[in-house]
Amino acid sequence: MMAHSMPQLPVVILGALIAAAAAASSRPHPLDPLSAAEITAVRAAVLASPLVPARPLHFHYVGLDEPDKPDVLAYAYGTTTSPSFWHAMPRRALVIARAGSQSHELRVEITARNASAAATVISHAVHRGVGFPAFTLEEQVAAEALAPAYPPFADSVRRRGVRMDDVVCSVLPAGWFGGAARAGAGAAAGRVAKMQCFVAGDTANYYARPIEGVTLVVDLDRMTIVGYKDRVTYPVPKAEGTDYRAGKAGPPLPGPEPAPGVVVQPEGRGFQIDGHVVRWANWEFHVGFDTRAGAVISLGSVHDADTGLWRRVLYRGFVSEVFVPYMDPAEEWYFRTFLDAGETDLGPWAYPLQPGADCPANAVYLDGHSADQDGNPVKARNMMCVFERYAGDVAWRHTESGLPDQLITEVRPDVSLVVRMVVSAGNYDYILDWEFKTSGTIKFSVSLTGLLEVKATPYTHTDEITADAHGTMVSENTLAIYHDHYVTYHLDLDIDGTNNSFVKNVITTRRNTGDPATGGGATPRRSYWTVQREVAETEADGQVGLDTAAGPTDLLFVNPGKKTRIGNEVGYRLIPVGATAASVLADDDFPQRRASYTKKQVWVTPYNKSEKWAAGTYADQSTGDDGLAAWSGRNRGIRDEDIVLWYTVGLHHIPYQEDFPVMPTLTGGFELRPSNFFERNPILRARPATTHGHSANCSCDSATAGDVLL
Repeated sequence: MMAHSMPQLPVVILGALIAAAAAASSRPHPLDPLSAAEITAVRAAVLASPLVPARPLHFHYVGLDEPDKPDVLAYAYGTTTSPSFWHAMPRRALVIARAGSQSHELRVEITARNASAAATVISHAVHRGVGFPAFTLEEQVAAEALAPAYPPFADSVRRRGVRMDDVVCSVLPAGWFGGAARAGAGAAAGRVAKMQCFVAGDTANYYARPIEGVTLVVDLDRMTIVGYKDRVTYPVPKAEGTDYRAGKAGPPLPGPEPAPGVVVQPEGRGFQIDGHVVRWANWEFHVGFDTRAGAVISLGSVHDADTGLWRRVLYRGFVSEVFVPYMDPAEEWYFRTFLDAGETDLGPWAYPLQPGADCPANAVYLDGHSADQDGNPVKARNMMCVFERYAGDVAWRHTESGLPDQLITEVRPDVSLVVRMVVSAGNYDYILDWEFKTSGTIKFSVSLTGLLEVKATPYTHTDEITADAHGTMVSENTLAIYHDHYVTYHLDLDIDGTNNSFVKNVITTRRNTGDPATGGGATPRRSYWTVQREVAETEADGQVGLDTAAGPTDLLFVNPGKKTRIGNEVGYRLIPVGATAASVLADDDFPQRRASYTKKQVWVTPYNKSEKWAAGTYADQSTGDDGLAAWSGRNRGIRDEDIVLWYTVGLHHIPYQEDFPVMPTLTGGFELRPSNFFERNPILRARPATTHGHSANCSCDSATAGDVLL
């Protein structure tokens, strides 16, 4: 139960609340991810159910079927005194499974919550619409094992002078390019995937050595190769210079290097983690895990020191989709238009973080559980970290020299709390940070690194290229293909409550007419700008293309029912931080139809519990008929409603040689920043920096304030 300041209550009621909290302490938080015991119970219930008799049955998704939002809000912020309230709230799982060439949706109620958890299937439906669930890791491994034993592929490998022992294959989603895709009867070509193969040999970077021209098609339900093409033969790029491992890339470059540093916290960590609830400074929130989304942040509340109240900001937020289309229309490339969250999930690719490298020495690590293809729980260790960031930044400052005989300098250091997850989705690594600041700001950062997806080519020099190569030559026989990255967040904002509105403050230029009635005056000034306030009424008004907006615009989420002491509506504003690309693909192109929401960076929709995934629930071979753009097409009302922000961090990636063989980190993101939410600067009374009586690093004989680094 979230611990918030409560109004003064009679002793009897307060005692009842304490008893209720004690009774609830043995239960998981309503938004806690499923435990290993719960996943085991869910598996047993599904396999025992007569509703799905077909075998084999493969589990593609097992996750929390979150309770209804009003119940969760009552749990987190209510003052009910009935212990039965906590126990009456259902604990349920959602299962998506494949059996009998059909996708089955089952809801399972968990009836006990300890090591001997029990569960019962309470509903079942067969998915009759388009698309398929995400690939499982096990079926990808099984598909990859088919290639070496396939005679035509063995011939192709032999003709290229490659040893089969050095070949590595990857299963890639086939996408959708027209035709029927009815999941109930199977898509036009069935539940299929493409397979591309590479040469490892003397390098770990096998992505740099593709076997170009060869494509395999695998039927994942029958687990057999159903299509094969060897279209063209190009040289396999050399292994030399492609390895990125320490000791393999060569000795460190000569020249000065930065000195190593450490994080020192003399008084220990400043945050506490109670189960999945994190408390730090003036923030409190819940950290969960979902197989598809990875990290999930819920019930984010900030403490208002002036009022003594905990105030709601974010009900639930997560990465909804990652769309990565490549820009080469060739046979082996045209289908590479990946929906990473929906087609392959993000959670399974969150590998253990490396202490001192992925996260600083003061980090705490969190584990997560997911289900494998057989429904058994799999523990992902150290897949998220939480740490306080001391970056030497300034929270606020001012130096005043205008007073006689005085020089006043006031500075407050900026310290923030970061929740980090790294997703290594194939060749790319996404560093996903949620950063909470004492100012009330939440900063979202997406950092890209990892390996380029490259194409083998006969070219060895750019002078040989006479037509559009669809990429940049980064090494001999190696083209890095142009592509995009679109990371879409689902953020259910509750700014001081559930009824919010979306406001566009458009900066508009005005001429100074000299007419006092229009705010002007008889001065030489000819122009000024002012703000034109537009309140979005419907979803159509809530769609914003940052590069096509009418003018510079502040985008705000306000609570029209809550105002500051002087009358401003309380709110938060959206601030893009670089990476604001939108898709430039043709509207009728098949990948664009599947991810049509990437044409605009901002969408606002009314809250709907079922609307979570921007590309639709069944993203593999989806057609665009389900998902954010389709939902928003209903043009529902969003003024003074419970609304959801969908924001896409977008990058057009033109590769350069510095990105090879491994790409230095490139970062973009956005902020949600208080805007008339507080009566004044909420960190005005923050404590000045102190040295705690010691120096972590001093290179002088007598330390002064300017000599000490903490």
